[in-house]
Amino acid sequence: MAHTPVNHPARPVYRAIGGLIGLYLVVFGALGVIASAGNDIFAQDDTKVLGQGTNLGFSLLSVLFGVVILVGTVIGRNLDVAINQWLAYTLMVITLAGLAFLQTDANVANFSILTVIVLMTLSLVLLMVGMYGKVGTEDEKEAWQKARLVL
Repeated sequence: MAHTPVNHPARPVYRAIGGLIGLYLVVFGALGVIASAGNDIFAQDDTKVLGQGTNLGFSLLSVLFGVVILVGTVIGRNLDVAINQWLAYTLMVITLAGLAFLQTDANVANFSILTVIVLMTLSLVLLMVGMYGKVGTEDEKEAWQKARLVL
């Protein structure tokens, strides 16, 4: 039994939202690379991009994640669903670790509280996009609808 909707009517909207999140991460990361050029990869300074704390290492990671999301969005065929879900969980772990080490020397990504809030919001939206973006056959859709109506 499938646990997420199949062929959701708003799938194109969710797919577009996923693409926008990927684009945001690419832009944020690219601006972060420019702003932190010449600094150490894990510098803990006052570098801010779009109001969020970052450094070269986290900026490069953001570009990587954004590109992967965009590639998954372009390819589609449920690859985007898997990518969005896994990267959403990964971003949540990174965000929670960043929150835990925010005011310590272990803040290697140079997070600020705004970085934590924005990334956690993006990861939750990306998870939702992944959950409602699945494509399947009409039989899978019908099975999901029947299971949903039983509950």
